[in-house]
Amino acid sequence: MLIYIGADHRGFALKENLKPVLKNLGYEVADVGAAVLTPDDDYPVYAKLVAEKVSASPADVRGILICGSGFGVDEAENKFPNVRSALASSPDHAYQARHDDDANVLAIAADFINEGIAEKMVKVFLATPFAKEEKYKRRLGEVGEIEDKTINH
Repeated sequence: MLIYIGADHRGFALKENLKPVLKNLGYEVADVGAAVLTPDDDYPVYAKLVAEKVSASPADVRGILICGSGFGVDEAENKFPNVRSALASSPDHAYQARHDDDANVLAIAADFINEGIAEKMVKVFLATPFAKEEKYKRRLGEVGEIEDKTINH
């Protein structure tokens, strides 16, 4: 599976540390940036690049985005059709995002999550399948209806 990863200056170090972890797990990694630490860059740039890729193939790729609080990238990601970004705070939280809500982007708060926990979250997020239970599918359908109404307005 192809994983798109991106981070602003506050998430840059964590992104760089997660890339070899992902590769060692057998994932193909596409780093959308930042390519170098740029102290005054803006998270929406990288969120948009990941979101465009995930939005185009939501079932076939995953995204990982990192900024200081995690809120910025999560908020930006969820503006795109077919993107279900989840800001997780623990491996259990990452599990539930995939299992219950079929999240396809993991947002990580670099200021609050250390490297070891981030690695565990990424591993769990990528290994967990969507449960496909009727209640979860129904809820995602309801969210899709909201998305359709708001995009078409």
